[in-house]
Amino acid sequence: MNIRTPQDWELPESAVTAESLYQLRPRRDFLRTLGIGLAGAALSSRHLLGATGGFPSLENPAYPASALKPTPYEFITSYNNFYEFGTDKADPKMYANRGWKSEPWTLELAGLVRAPAKFDVNDLIKQLGGIEQRVYRHRCVEAWSMVVPWDGFPLAKLVALADPKPEAKFLKFTTLLDRVSMPGQKDNIIEWPYVEGLRLDEANHELAFIATGIYGKAIPNQNGAPLRLVVPWKYGFKGIKSIVKIEFTAKAPRNTWNLMAPDEYGFYANVNPNVDHPRWSQASERVIGGKGFAGSRQRTLMFNGYEAQVAGLYKGLDLAKYY
Repeated sequence: MNIRTPQDWELPESAVTAESLYQLRPRRDFLRTLGIGLAGAALSSRHLLGATGGFPSLENPAYPASALKPTPYEFITSYNNFYEFGTDKADPKMYANRGWKSEPWTLELAGLVRAPAKFDVNDLIKQLGGIEQRVYRHRCVEAWSMVVPWDGFPLAKLVALADPKPEAKFLKFTTLLDRVSMPGQKDNIIEWPYVEGLRLDEANHELAFIATGIYGKAIPNQNGAPLRLVVPWKYGFKGIKSIVKIEFTAKAPRNTWNLMAPDEYGFYANVNPNVDHPRWSQASERVIGGKGFAGSRQRTLMFNGYEAQVAGLYKGLDLAKYY
């Protein structure tokens, strides 16, 4: 018998939202099937990036999902922030599927790299060797949380493909600018396009991920199709959606929320329950789908439960600062 010792960041079933605890609408049979075990779904399903092609979504044995039961698909895809389509939680699902197309899609790698290039997203994934499944905690800066089964690939693979020059220390991510199809961009609530950033060592960390799907299905438009950044130890606003460009830079880019409210949102955005947001506590979080109408609450973990893996990245950094 092959006995595997789980990674210490992997979630036990008791730590995740139970699918039976809430329902936005009557459950569908295919969602019940998906809840049985993601490992089997990963090995049998086709992950479609769009109408023209698909890729097998295989479980990475180092990141098993067979014992996990994430937040139901319907809630993951109905309760989220994507200001390009509006500021209400229901706006992204409502407006992102009214004619906006995420295929074909081109990603540009630029800046301080030896191999600048533009890729069709389907060709890119084939070149990177396909996709895998991982289940991560998701913690929003607004003090709510989910558990999401992502499909995608390690960000480090994309970094290696770009082959950064020695002077490259940061990555700047930019989302699509489309004021016609993205109605939220018609309002100047933030400076468009949306921009985020990581240090190069953060981008190369094993947990940093580019998501192309959820639950073995193509990532929906409202969740950031076709490419979304996932850094599970950081607040969710770092997870920039619908990425069109990644630029390697020598200096830290000014991320969108830091530009809008520098006293509240900084560059790092590491989950820290000991430091409150200026307008609310970060000590606990509302679990989407938890008991009661508003959801249950649980204690927020340092680095969102990934402290053992990522704390070394910030040795010497003053974690008492919110950002």
